Amino acid sequence: MADLEAVLADVSYLMAMEKSKCTPAARASKKIVLPDPSVRSVMHKYMEKKNEVNFDKIFNQVLGYLLFKEFCEQTSEEPVPQLKFYEEIKLYEKQECVEERRRIARDIYDNFIMKELLAHSHDYSKECVAHVQKYLMKHEVPPNLFEPYIEEIFQHLRGEPFKIFLESDKYTRFCQWKNLELNIQLTMNDFSVHRIIGRGGFGEVYGCRKADTGKMYAMKCLDKKRIKMKQGETLALNERIMLSLVSTGVDCPFIVCMTYAFHTPDKLCFILDLMNGGDLHYHLSQHGVFNEAEMKFYAAEVILGLEHMHKRHIVYRDLKPANILLDEHGHVRISDLGLACDFSKKKPHASVGTHGYMAPEVLSKGTGYDSSADWFSFGCMLYKLLKGHSPFRQHKTKDKHEIDRMTLTMNVELPESFSPSLKSLLEGLLQRDINKRLGCKGRGADEVKEHVFFAGIDWQQVYHQKYTPPLIPPRGEVNAADAFDIGSFDEEDTKGIKLTETDQAQYKDFPLVISERWQSEVAETVFETINQEADKMELKKKAKQKQKFDADEKESDCILHGYIKKLGGPFASAWQTRYAKLYPNRLELHLENSAKPEMILLDTVEEVSSDLVSVKGEQCIVLRTRNDTKIVLTNTDEIGLKEWALSLRSAHKCSQELLASMAKKAGKIYGTDGAKESLALGRPPPAASPAPRAPNGN
Repeated sequence: MADLEAVLADVSYLMAMEKSKCTPAARASKKIVLPDPSVRSVMHKYMEKKNEVNFDKIFNQVLGYLLFKEFCEQTSEEPVPQLKFYEEIKLYEKQECVEERRRIARDIYDNFIMKELLAHSHDYSKECVAHVQKYLMKHEVPPNLFEPYIEEIFQHLRGEPFKIFLESDKYTRFCQWKNLELNIQLTMNDFSVHRIIGRGGFGEVYGCRKADTGKMYAMKCLDKKRIKMKQGETLALNERIMLSLVSTGVDCPFIVCMTYAFHTPDKLCFILDLMNGGDLHYHLSQHGVFNEAEMKFYAAEVILGLEHMHKRHIVYRDLKPANILLDEHGHVRISDLGLACDFSKKKPHASVGTHGYMAPEVLSKGTGYDSSADWFSFGCMLYKLLKGHSPFRQHKTKDKHEIDRMTLTMNVELPESFSPSLKSLLEGLLQRDINKRLGCKGRGADEVKEHVFFAGIDWQQVYHQKYTPPLIPPRGEVNAADAFDIGSFDEEDTKGIKLTETDQAQYKDFPLVISERWQSEVAETVFETINQEADKMELKKKAKQKQKFDADEKESDCILHGYIKKLGGPFASAWQTRYAKLYPNRLELHLENSAKPEMILLDTVEEVSSDLVSVKGEQCIVLRTRNDTKIVLTNTDEIGLKEWALSLRSAHKCSQELLASMAKKAGKIYGTDGAKESLALGRPPPAASPAPRAPNGN
């Protein structure tokens, strides 16, 4: 029966994998619904405060670039040839083949430079033209040939095209997607969880599919009770920090990166790149040891993964074949950053890692170290790929103290079968003296990449995964241990452990969405489909609406507008949707089928709550009027709610200051006490008494 369940688990997982490669509609089991276009008002204000409403910030986001491109190609009344020029340059830069670069360079020069020069319409500097011509005349086509043009293209796009883009529906759509991103609050319901594919000290790893895009991921679930039992809170939180550091910014194809982190009452969950080709330890057991050429492939890709970490001042500390995972094509990534550590401010001293791979300085108590430790471990790992065991684990000993003693004292004797360049590489990496170790003499990964063993390797080709992997995992197989062999934790171990409010408070900042990775996921899957559906919905809505609430407010003094919910109805018990417009002196709440809005004059408001208040299970803004009436407002959009709270408080403060200023002026004219009392009651000040008439002749 157990065997049948294992087979069914495998089949379910493999079917999910195949489904993830289908069309976007087939991938997703849950629909993404964009917020109403009126969210533009709130989001524009929010992004302005963060200095994010500028060309560079929007253009350098995946969805921002796609929408700006759509605007240039479909919406803009004036043609924007600069964007096409930019795209052609980027296509040229991606080419690995010199002949292909030469062909594209000639096309770019003919169509975007020479043609415009002849027509006297080339709006770029002479320096740009001279730079390109200098190389082309020598028949040279370096990857950065057109680089001087990029900044000048951007200078043009930052001007009128971007200004018009900000007035367009495409910018509104960007605001909708950005609002959706900033309001992501993941739960287990957002994923279809499949078979277990691994297990660690605090929990399990599962294959899963994201419900709204259909993308496959690995879900690493850490048990909070088990973490508490082993006092591993610092390690768990540190892993999230390390993963966010390596997953943000320039993408690294050689590290298992994180896209999301969230938690449930009993689990911490990391959503990671899915590597369904097994690990190198598993393949060593199936394939046997690798030869030098095969090992060189894996070494080159791992070097680039380590380089990515070290540039971010992260030492990995657990390099071994079991932590090197293969994707379905056979390329590798470094996984499991549970022991990784930031050494930018303080060098670590802890003796952590796997015996047989730990560097001498890691084993020496009280000794600080940095990325040096990873290059020693790298040497141990390469040796294992070639010989099947660590260089310090002779005769298959499992005695950890003996392995550590040999690491600290033994000079490794390399087999005669190793080539001279391989011997030189391993001798350099396995140096006990850090100052003599390869990778530790001041230039880091470059020292290793330039070693004679890697002569002839094109590192750009390695980065773009152009070399053919020596081992391609079998398709239609899980490439992992049987689900029942992996097993699960015994819940009896944590039966007596209770999670307190203090325990849960440690994880309040745990949730995270890596913006560029989420945007890439959406762009690769459902972006086009969701945009088309949203366009249809918005057209229908505009046709039905007699009064267009979200009409252009640019020429008015409207501070903020959009949908909001107000507590109303009998006994103030129901949330009622209103279209709100905030002006300097009033808040208007428009009902769908009513021409006359509910008006709240800000000079009648005594107080706007300084913080969000919980009412009927919702976070709310509470306005208290002078006659002690409470107006309760909320919004499911967390960003929008905070923006409404800030804008209401600011408008109310300005209104109060204006009122006080008027009272002060009126006091000088009519008498302080009477004026203050009248203005406080919302009445005009009393009429001034007529001046006494002077006697005749005076």
